[in-house]
Amino acid sequence: MVAKHSLSRRTLLGGTAALGLAALPFGTARAAGKMTVGVIYVGPKDDYGYNQAHAQGAAALKGMAGIEVVEEENVRETNDVQKTMESMINLDGASLLLPTSFGYFDPHVLIEAKKNPTVQFRHCGGLWTEANPKNAGSYFGYIAQGQYLNGVVAAHATKSKKLGFVAAKPIPQVLNNINGFILGARSVDPSITCQVIFTGEWSLAVKEAEATNALIDGGADVITCHVDSPKVTVETAARRGAFVCGYHADQSALAKDKYLTGAEWDWAPIYKGFVADMQAGKAPPNFLRGGLADGFVKMSAYGPGVSEAARKNADAVKAEMMKGGFAIIKGPLSDNTGKQIAPAGKAYAENAIELESTNYLVEGVRGSA
Repeated sequence: MVAKHSLSRRTLLGGTAALGLAALPFGTARAAGKMTVGVIYVGPKDDYGYNQAHAQGAAALKGMAGIEVVEEENVRETNDVQKTMESMINLDGASLLLPTSFGYFDPHVLIEAKKNPTVQFRHCGGLWTEANPKNAGSYFGYIAQGQYLNGVVAAHATKSKKLGFVAAKPIPQVLNNINGFILGARSVDPSITCQVIFTGEWSLAVKEAEATNALIDGGADVITCHVDSPKVTVETAARRGAFVCGYHADQSALAKDKYLTGAEWDWAPIYKGFVADMQAGKAPPNFLRGGLADGFVKMSAYGPGVSEAARKNADAVKAEMMKGGFAIIKGPLSDNTGKQIAPAGKAYAENAIELESTNYLVEGVRGSA
């Protein structure tokens, strides 16, 4: 459900559009030098996951001089997000919008960017191209690096040699994370497999619980996920006695001794960079990506279930990643149907544009993209 305050702002905008902004009781004036940033979330800001990570990034802006942040939670990937963006522009005076959910980009961000050429729009995860509006753009992090490290640690913890992955939708970002997780694990033990179950939705607690239980029933003793809020998966797995690798944010408080480590976002450097560009009179970059070395991605602290051997192994791999150019996808490698992905000698570093359109699951993964 959309928050009552958010709904009233949208209703007000629609009902008074014909009267002109001068008639609006909120007004759009801002103090001299003030810059307003609008941040939009598909779920609640305290979801222990995707939305919380973005909210933490937005919180970092609130301490910056001359910056005002307006936020809206629980905004669906429908025309609702267009109404929210227009509300933030026309009622709040936002000059930078950060719509964070994957489904916001096409067509909603692209439509609003064309309608509002003086406003900057930067979307998380979208694939901005030169054909798109110049006042739009996309940013994302190479968090598959974090899932690869999750896999390394998981390989040391598993006894069944079976890992489990609860995934939302088979889009490139999710597939890269699944591939990263199993390839990290198989770098330690090539006999390890990973079963993936897709729920079909970014947030669907019942299916996430069912998928987690099914994976454990099938023998998986280490679970990770890519859904908006890992809370259900993490709590369910820990309650069943399985180890957990987190995602998006730190979920260690939910699993305690069963939490191994986790791949986390750190959006604060990106958001501060966007604001600094605009304060300097420049447009933020249209296409921005970064990983561990750039500070866009980080790892949760190791839990008590992580062995010394696992720590040393993961730390060594992380050190290589921090140098840049680390290739998770490298040949010889096939997908899980036997089709060759990369021949011997071919490698795709984290910034390879080909990974933005990944449509396969690698060998060792049980499941279909």
